[in-house]
Amino acid sequence: MNIEIERKFLLKNDNWRGLVEGTHYAQCYLNQKKSTIRVRIAGEHGYITIKGKTQSFSRKEFEYEIPLEDAKELFEFSHTAVVEKFRYKIPFAGHIWEVDEFLGDNKGLVIAEIELNSEDEEFDKPEWIGAEVTGDKRYYNSHLAENPYKNW
Repeated sequence: MNIEIERKFLLKNDNWRGLVEGTHYAQCYLNQKKSTIRVRIAGEHGYITIKGKTQSFSRKEFEYEIPLEDAKELFEFSHTAVVEKFRYKIPFAGHIWEVDEFLGDNKGLVIAEIELNSEDEEFDKPEWIGAEVTGDKRYYNSHLAENPYKNW
């Protein structure tokens, strides 16, 4: 079992662009009741992930790589829209910042996330990091699948 400790931020400028190549992600959700079950295609890889409920900014997470063809078939079981984005993994001060630039009905939304080892871990922010939105459910990918950014 893995504990995901994640914080999310808006971006205040585009100075992150061009630092690394992005990878196309497409994901959907099979369940969002007691846990969130997500199927994701990242580039040429498929994944299934089960996430528990968030407490503070931590939650249990189980993620497994699955065959790409299985991931594609599992999209047929989704009860949400597919969320598409480009993810950019940017190293900075000993951490990896994941910048998600959303597509489709979420176009225009760009979020940066950092995963930490503990909730009280200190970290440096790149100058392009803006306001923190950790805990604001509107910015959860699972929420964007049902309530896209274009409707805000």
